[in-house]
Amino acid sequence: MLGIEEIGYYIPTERISNYQRKEQFGIDDHFIEQKIGVKQVSLKSADEETSDLCVKAFEELGRKTALEKEDIEAVVVVTQNPDRNIPHVSAMVHGKLDLSPQCACFDISLGCSGFVYALSVFQAFMAANGMKKGIIITADPYSKVVDPNDKNTALLFGDAAAATLISDTPRLVSQKFTFGTLGVEHEKLICNDGTLFMNGRAVFNFAAKTIPGDIRLLAEKNDIALDAIDLFLFHQGSKIIVETIADKLGIPLEKAPYKTYDYGNTVSSTLPILLADELHKEARTIAICGFGVGLSWASGLLKRL
Repeated sequence: MLGIEEIGYYIPTERISNYQRKEQFGIDDHFIEQKIGVKQVSLKSADEETSDLCVKAFEELGRKTALEKEDIEAVVVVTQNPDRNIPHVSAMVHGKLDLSPQCACFDISLGCSGFVYALSVFQAFMAANGMKKGIIITADPYSKVVDPNDKNTALLFGDAAAATLISDTPRLVSQKFTFGTLGVEHEKLICNDGTLFMNGRAVFNFAAKTIPGDIRLLAEKNDIALDAIDLFLFHQGSKIIVETIADKLGIPLEKAPYKTYDYGNTVSSTLPILLADELHKEARTIAICGFGVGLSWASGLLKRL
């Protein structure tokens, strides 16, 4: 049985304070703390590439486990902001880590829903090929594409990476998943000519309308009542999005935490960073849900062994 054994992550130490940008963007403390819920965003250094973030997350994973590089049979990198178009980032990470030539590597081009998609795809890939240890790495540094003068994006997105060990000695095991796409709305969150554009109101409305129904479907598919799920980890698009989804589902906020005040929305790394802090706690069932660019969403139920 394959599942999540451990998670390491890397968040750059440099920060940009949103309080220092209040005059620039015409915002106040209430907007920062209660609406977007991002006090500061993390920022990679100019000489850090996507693959470097991946390596640092992997190194943190290594400090948490007795993982040997020669035991890693597959690596997948989830990103839409790679070092370059060719080759795939996972191959570059493979080289930087000096992994075995027999280690399979591929990328998945997805954003905020990418970690949940990767869990399903990668575990199926490993199971089909008799593999016991593999790594899901998420790294999507939006500082590469964010316009620092764009209020809709500059205040929200932070840089980070996470490395999730999938193994045959797991702590959390995936149950059934749900997936969805609203491709007709893809232009609401899009990168044109190297610059990110987001229609914040449209993305909020999409999440508020779509995600509660998807979580109910997830519970139905897994034959579990909503109130029997111990913890709900939603993509941290903003504080108000998380609270709106929880309210529509009738979930108390203590079961649907918002935690990214100090580094921002880290896209595909958001959920594994949240999960890393829950791996050694007591929640027996955890619902995870990623949503955003695409417009795309994916949800999964995790159970503790």
